[in-house]
Amino acid sequence: MERKKFMDRAVELSLKGSSEGKGGPFGAVIVKNGEIVGEAYNQVASTNDPTAHAEVMAIRDACKNLNTSDLTDCEVYTSCEPCPMCLGAIYWSKAVKIYYGNTREDAKKRGFDDSYIYDEIPLPLSERKVKMVQMGHQEALHVFDLWDKMRRK
Repeated sequence: MERKKFMDRAVELSLKGSSEGKGGPFGAVIVKNGEIVGEAYNQVASTNDPTAHAEVMAIRDACKNLNTSDLTDCEVYTSCEPCPMCLGAIYWSKAVKIYYGNTREDAKKRGFDDSYIYDEIPLPLSERKVKMVQMGHQEALHVFDLWDKMRRK
């Protein structure tokens, strides 16, 4: 029953944000030890920020509330299967489980199609639509070398 409560909240947030014109119909909550520690709805339209997806915003909220970037032992409840960016953010946050409502196919039917990103990821860099050019390698590598010396392991 508790899981349903968290998913209901994610869906409620998706309705709130979209009906208020804040962004697309997506909501997410982060739960730790049975308590919501972060929540958000999609805010792409209201912030003009293409990264302001519900999951990313909920992660930011949870990290602020918990005063950490490590969401180990947290679960994500989201109204829709996460896009590649959100999925990456969830992995970086170290959350352990994702519960989702709608599928990426449901989203695609409504104009939220992330398949082109999924298709691009496995391609060699030279074949991707967004061209990638390496430069400044030595200078950037120097900063990594300094980091290795400063960081306690």
